[in-house]
Amino acid sequence: MFGSIGESSGPAIDLPNRMNVATLLVDRHVQEGRGDRVAIYYGDHEITYAQVQEGANRAGNLLRQLHVRIENRVMLLLLDSPELVYSFLGAIKIGAVPIPTNTLMKPPEYEYMLNDSRAVVAIVSEQLLPQLQAIPRERLPHLREIVVVGSVPAGLRSFDQLAAAASAELEPVEMSRDDVAFWLYSSGSTGFPKGCVHLQADLVYCCELYARPILRIGPDDRCFSVAKLFFAYGLGNGLYFPFYVGASTILWPGPPTADNVYRVVERYRPTLFYSVPTNYGMLLAQEGEHDLGSIRHAVSAGEALPPALFQRFKERFGVEILDGIGSTEILHIFISNRPGEIRPGSSGKLVPGYDAKLLDDDGAVVERGEIGNLLIKGNSTCAYYWNKRDRTRQTILGEWIVTGDKYYQDEDGFFWYGGRSDDMLKVGGIWVSPVEIENTLIDHPAVLEAGVVGREDQDGLIKPLAYVVAAAGHEPSDTLAEELKGFVRARIAEYKRPRWIEFVPELPKTATGKTQRFKLRQLETGVGG
Repeated sequence: MFGSIGESSGPAIDLPNRMNVATLLVDRHVQEGRGDRVAIYYGDHEITYAQVQEGANRAGNLLRQLHVRIENRVMLLLLDSPELVYSFLGAIKIGAVPIPTNTLMKPPEYEYMLNDSRAVVAIVSEQLLPQLQAIPRERLPHLREIVVVGSVPAGLRSFDQLAAAASAELEPVEMSRDDVAFWLYSSGSTGFPKGCVHLQADLVYCCELYARPILRIGPDDRCFSVAKLFFAYGLGNGLYFPFYVGASTILWPGPPTADNVYRVVERYRPTLFYSVPTNYGMLLAQEGEHDLGSIRHAVSAGEALPPALFQRFKERFGVEILDGIGSTEILHIFISNRPGEIRPGSSGKLVPGYDAKLLDDDGAVVERGEIGNLLIKGNSTCAYYWNKRDRTRQTILGEWIVTGDKYYQDEDGFFWYGGRSDDMLKVGGIWVSPVEIENTLIDHPAVLEAGVVGREDQDGLIKPLAYVVAAAGHEPSDTLAEELKGFVRARIAEYKRPRWIEFVPELPKTATGKTQRFKLRQLETGVGG
C-alpha cells in the first residue's frame, strides 16, 4: 500500500451472499418491533416504518402489475416525497433497478437517460410531467408506461390509484450482494451523463464506514438533507442513512431557499443537517434570529467549503460544519472532517475503510504536501458505467477509481482540494460541463464562440463564467449579456446558466483549434499576464 498517502483500515463488515437491501432498510425494523417508529416527517404527516413497508410493498406490486421484471430499469423523476421512498424501495424489493433522477433537467436530457437506461416505466411528479410530455413518445422506444404522482392527465396512469389497488404484502426477491440495486447518473465532461451501476451491498458500506462511525447516527436522530434524494449525497443523507439505523428523515419537496430551510429546521428540529456550501452561504446571507439549536452535526459536501463560511456559521449558530468529499461513483463521503478533528478549508481525513493515493501525471506517488491526482479504493464504488466501456476502463482501475480531483495531503493527514484534472465545474454541489454551456450559447445567433470556466462569487464558491466572441453584426453590451443568460436558462438546467458574461475579441486556441480553458482561467485570475 501507500503508507502515509492513505491506508485506512475500517470495521470488518460481514455481508451475506444472498440479500435484498430493501429488507435491511425497512422490513427488518418492522420484524424487530420498530414498526411504530416515525420513519418520515412530510408536511403534517408522520409516517411510520410499518406504513413505509406497506407503501413499498404496494409500489413493488404496482410495478409488477405493469410487467416490470427483475433487472428492468425504472426512472424516478420525483420530488422528495414518500412516493419516492416507496418507489425506490419497492423496485429494489422486486429485483428491479430504480434510477432516482435529477429534477432540474430539461427534456433532451431526460430523453437521453430514458433511452440510455432503457427504462420501461417512469414514475413522475405531476409538477415535472411537462418535461417528459415534451418528448415525442416515438423517440422513447423502451418506455412503456408513465405513472404520475398527483393529478393525472387523460391517458396516463395514477400512482395513487394503482398503489391502492395493489397488495400490501410483498415477499422480497432474493438477490446476490453483487446484484444491481439502483443506478445514479453522474454528469460527464462532454455533457452526456454516465449511469453509475450500484450494487446491493454498496449503501451498506456507506452506512457502516461513514454514517455510523463519523456521524454516530442512531435511532433517535432526525435527518434533514437540503441536497435532494436524486443526489448520491442526498440519497444517503435523507433515505438509507436514517433507515439503516431506524431513525427519521424529514422530506421537503420545495426549493431550498433560506426561508424554507429555516422553516423546516425550526418546525421539525433535525439533529443531523446536511447541505452544500452554496446553501450555507444563502442561510448566512439571511438576517434575523433563527433557532438551529437542535442540530448536533452539520455536514457539507458537493464542493469545497470555504473557511470563511465555516467560521461565520460557527460564530452565528454555534454549530461546526463537517466538510467532506464524496462522489456519485463512490456513492457517499470517503474523506471527511469529523467531530473534534476539523481543519477549516480542508476536506478532512480519509474515512476508515477507504484507501487513497495521490499520483502525478506519470502515475508516480507524489511527496507529502505536493498536489496529485486523487485515486480512491473502497467497497462502495460502483461496478461500472452503463454502456460506457472505455470510460469505465479509464476511470475504474482494478480496485481503484480515478476521482478526477487534484489534492494534496498535509503532514497531519488532512486532504486539501487543489482543483480538477478535467474542466468540470461544481456549481451548488452539482457537476456542470463547460462544453454543454458553450454549445448552448453558440446556438444563439449573436454568439460566434464561447468558452466557459469557473469564477468565485462573494462567498468563494464557483459559478460559471462565459467568455463570448460576438458574431458579426452584434455589438457586446450589458443588454446582450442578460439576453444570453436568459437564453441558456431557457434551454438547460437553471443552475448551469453563466452568472457572468465577458465579451472578448477571440478565444485562446491550440494549434488544432481546441479552446484552451486554462488560458481563460489565467485571464480570470491574472496569472500568466
